[in-house]
Amino acid sequence: MMFQRLLNIQFMIFIAGGIVSAIIDISILQTMIFIGYSHILSATVGFFGGLILNFSFHLKLTFKSVSSCLILVRFLLVVVANYLITLAFIMISFSIIESVLVGKIVSLPIIASNGFLLCKYWVFNKKT
Repeated sequence: MMFQRLLNIQFMIFIAGGIVSAIIDISILQTMIFIGYSHILSATVGFFGGLILNFSFHLKLTFKSVSSCLILVRFLLVVVANYLITLAFIMISFSIIESVLVGKIVSLPIIASNGFLLCKYWVFNKKT
């Protein structure tokens, strides 16, 4: 039942914003690795490359909110948590099969779910 509630229009908009951000993120990640940068630096730059788009998208489209310092700080805390989750998956994937991309892709459903729930009920929640 909880899963059905998450499959609403707001969640679909959230996922669309996440997909666009992920495309930017992965493009930067792969380009930097191709050029010769380390996988950790590449993952970091890629992750934060989609951050501005992601915040603006979710602020205006997904949750129809107004920006504030508190919202930005909370959003950044969610981003840091998701960043650490992503890095863990990347490091595990790289150590096992020497692939950064596999770890990145495997982490996406986890950080999408985590991000949506925290954004909906904490970051952009107008009651808090």
